[in-house]
Amino acid sequence: MNEQGAAAQVNSLVIEIAKGDRSALEALFRMEAGRLLAVARRIVRRSDLAEEVVQDAFVAIWQRSGQYDPKYGEARGWITRIVRNRALNLLRDAGRVDHVDSQTLEAMGDRTGDASNAYELLPERHALKGCLKQLDAKKRTAILLCYVTGLTHGEVAAKLDAPLGTVKAWIRRGMSALQECLG
Repeated sequence: MNEQGAAAQVNSLVIEIAKGDRSALEALFRMEAGRLLAVARRIVRRSDLAEEVVQDAFVAIWQRSGQYDPKYGEARGWITRIVRNRALNLLRDAGRVDHVDSQTLEAMGDRTGDASNAYELLPERHALKGCLKQLDAKKRTAILLCYVTGLTHGEVAAKLDAPLGTVKAWIRRGMSALQECLG
């Protein structure tokens, strides 16, 4: 497929995404993720962070696809700008991220028990407990560690031995599911 054909296909996919078509998002991901990952990697200089940037960008594309207007330019430029801005924000905010070493985590003690106890102490008939039960165990644990014990996303990632971007996604998706369940 030539560049013009690819650009036209991306335009139509973004328009379909704005209509709520998940298969269009999947097709856009298959078509553009490699290129967008390369853009992010050039900016952040780390593959793991570039993957996080692209993941966040596709969430933003899904949520804001209705804002895309073809009269202002190609959709490829629009999604590339989202990736670029996410990558630059990540670099800018990197100084604010708390990286915790294993010794510091040991000194803080095992606060996982605090989170588990808080969950167990909720009455069975409580709506929050019912909604928390519906979550995947990792999402539930990540949310409880953040909101009950006050750990940062970085501390939770270290505690659960999971990538930071994955933990952020668990928390974001888990909170969305809780809001939907409780709403």
